[in-house]
Amino acid sequence: MDSLDETPEIANPDVPDSVADMAEDQASQLVTDEAVAAAAAHSVEDLEVKDAHVIFTNVWNDLEEEYGRENLRFTKELILLGGAPGSGKGTNSGFISKARGLTCDPIVVSSLLDTPEAKRIKEAGGMVGDTEVVGILFRKLLEEEYRDGCILDGFPRTRVQVECLHQLVQKMNQLYREYHSTPLAINFRKPTVHAVVLFIDEKTSIERQLLRGRKIAEHNERVETENDGEPLELRLTDLDPTAAKRRYRVFKEKTWDALQSLKKIYHYHFIDAGGDIAEVERNIRSELEYQSSLELDPETYDAVRHLPLASELGVHARQELVRRLDGYELEHRELFHHVIEIIQSRFMPIVRRHAIAGLAVVNSEDAIFEDPMTLAMVIDVFAERGFRAVANINLAETPDHFDLETGKITCVTKKIYRFQIRFLGSEIRRGGR
Repeated sequence: MDSLDETPEIANPDVPDSVADMAEDQASQLVTDEAVAAAAAHSVEDLEVKDAHVIFTNVWNDLEEEYGRENLRFTKELILLGGAPGSGKGTNSGFISKARGLTCDPIVVSSLLDTPEAKRIKEAGGMVGDTEVVGILFRKLLEEEYRDGCILDGFPRTRVQVECLHQLVQKMNQLYREYHSTPLAINFRKPTVHAVVLFIDEKTSIERQLLRGRKIAEHNERVETENDGEPLELRLTDLDPTAAKRRYRVFKEKTWDALQSLKKIYHYHFIDAGGDIAEVERNIRSELEYQSSLELDPETYDAVRHLPLASELGVHARQELVRRLDGYELEHRELFHHVIEIIQSRFMPIVRRHAIAGLAVVNSEDAIFEDPMTLAMVIDVFAERGFRAVANINLAETPDHFDLETGKITCVTKKIYRFQIRFLGSEIRRGGR
């Protein structure tokens, strides 16, 4: 991908009214010579060169010099969580972590940028420069707790950040190839990248931002008056409908295209986040189901792919059970009926006594079970009747003879066939509340 240049923006509440009025309905102010001249007497953000290749190269060289190449151990799985303001990134990040088996907290990019200058930019509804974002974030990704995977909440937000991310993944793949046949290979696994985009419309976004602002303001007021709990960070954009609307427009006109570009490169998951929490969680779960072919190292996948999937086993399980039972009746009728009689006379009385628990264990020393086919018959008969049966063979040493002269004890080995039969137990309570 070629490096992508962007027109720099000013995100500054101190720009004169004449300039601010001109940009009132825009998601970001385009920097022109006139705008710079008009703002010359005021505090204006330093304009950085929007060259992703330059930004990435500088950051990467600093990291390699600071940590050493063999210590540039980034995360195996990156989940890029993006979405409009109020789309529920914070609300759903915990569920996404659970769905992907991640134990580390999400990396919330906006929380990494807590410098006074960065805060001032954010409070005005703007975005912090790409160089600062990329540098801080890449260092964070090197922390050991993120080694297996992590969620990036709010990254990437610009096309420059998308390009920097792409170059990072290329570097991670390069390190994977470089160290793949070395003792350090486990530290440089092939990266997997998922882009999860939560989408809501403008009306919903504004409503949710303002609702969040009211709730936080009420919470902070209780904290102040009752001295109970800790105050929460209140964004100024969550109190002002105009600012909330502008924040959504910034997202649609600047971040939306950046997020859309991810679908050409990575696993892309578009989530309708306009419903209630349960509905959104269902959407997320269906999108992020484990797919071994996409996530395992190619050599690992080749090693296990010949084994059947559990879901595949269940597709024709009923037909195969019927075929086996009919085969027992047609080809081994006498033995089959003998096994059924044993189940009826010896097993079922024990199973019935455990109807409340839903679990019965039956031990047998009957020599008939030395034939492996009879064990299969027991399991299949119970399966046909809706039970889940498991058979185990246990060996028990029993003293048989004691030599008085030598003191030697001779033992015989007995086979004990143990059957566990599970089923849905009674709903009758056995005591308690």
